[in-house]
Parts: sequence; structure tokens; C-alpha cells
Amino acid sequence: MTHVMTEHPYLGVFVLFILTVTAFSATLWLARFVSRKMARLDTEKLKLSIYECGPEVTKQPNTISAQFYLIALLFILFDVEIIFMFPWAIDFKLLGWFGFVEMMLFILLLAIGFIYAWKKGALEWHSIK
Repeated sequence: MTHVMTEHPYLGVFVLFILTVTAFSATLWLARFVSRKMARLDTEKLKLSIYECGPEVTKQPNTISAQFYLIALLFILFDVEIIFMFPWAIDFKLLGWFGFVEMMLFILLLAIGFIYAWKKGALEWHSIK
């Protein structure tokens, strides 16, 4: 019975998965432990202190708009989808009409997603006032 288990084709993948989960968990725990021990808790006074006779430091709220993240996400999404066109372009002759129709459907889905984002106003930059 043990002889059959050691010859299973996915045994190596399972062992690597277990090792990866263990190493990730140990690294995460160690990083949290070390950062809590080494962190200085009195740095707020230092951050708010005046540096070389400069102006008084005031705390400002985070003013980064969520629109920035939405535009970045849409850029990455469409950029990655465009990358999928390169293998199609390389094997265009090999794929024939099936590949052409498939890519036209893919481009149609991209266009629908782009028009949807455009109509929802996701591509417009709203200034903070």
C-alpha cells in the first residue's frame, strides 16, 4: 500500500503545496512578530515636529480619490486583455476562420466592456474641490 502512495504522479505537487503553505505561514508570522517588537510607538511626535524652522506641520486627510484606483484597474484590465491578442496574431494563419471569428467575439466583448465603463463615467476624472 505505501509503495503505491509514493508513486502517485501528484505526490510531488502535494508536498510542494504543503511546504509552500508552511513557509508562507511561518514568514507571515515571523514578519508580524518582528515588526511588533521593533516598531517604535512614539514616532507621532517626531512626524509632527518642525524641521529646520519650517512651517508647522498639520495632519491632512488622505486625498487620493477612489477614481484613481478605478482608472488604474481599468487600464490593467484592458492592457492584460490586449496581451491575449499576441498569441492569436502569431498563429493567425494556423487558426483560420475559427480563430478569426473567435478573436472578433473577443474584441466585441472588449468593446462592450469599454463602452459600459465609458457610459458609467469610470473614465472621467473628477476633481476634488
